[in-house]
Amino acid sequence: MRILLGITGASGSIYAVRLMKNLYAGDHEVHLIVTHSGEKVIAHECPVEAALFTTWVHCRYDVDDVGAAVASGSFPMDAMAIVPCSMKTAACIAHGISDNLLTRAADVTLKEGRPLLLVPREAPMSAIHLENLLQLSRAGAIILPACPAFYHRPQTIEDLADMLTGKILDALHIENHLFPRWPLTAVQT
Repeated sequence: MRILLGITGASGSIYAVRLMKNLYAGDHEVHLIVTHSGEKVIAHECPVEAALFTTWVHCRYDVDDVGAAVASGSFPMDAMAIVPCSMKTAACIAHGISDNLLTRAADVTLKEGRPLLLVPREAPMSAIHLENLLQLSRAGAIILPACPAFYHRPQTIEDLADMLTGKILDALHIENHLFPRWPLTAVQT
């Protein structure tokens, strides 16, 4: 599977790192765009992993290169995920503002009818944030908030991040075993 991963300046870089590692380990072709703010947040939150990005991706694009291949609908891509997705990026996409390669690629993903998954990381959300996310959902985007679960009794930060990463992979229809599934129980009649 060929996946375009966008990373913005919202907190939650660990989710993008875990996703990249798992996609790479699964032999998926990962293309990467990181915003300028995303670079700063990654350097703060995940400095060790940031140095490894180039080893986990097939191709990395400059966010200012609006002429890159992923800016065109003719470039075959199976899905796009923006992890984490800032409210600025969500607003730009919701209103068709393609002011950089990331927002242009997201616009192309939607217009081509390909899966676009956004992992917003903001709390609390204002009515403006919610309206933009609703508009994106109505346009076909999958909105998967960075809300970790606790039923699997996580012991580490990685356990929490892997739970959400597993949910992202599920939404992209990529098999994974990153967290224990809710057990199937038979209904007594």
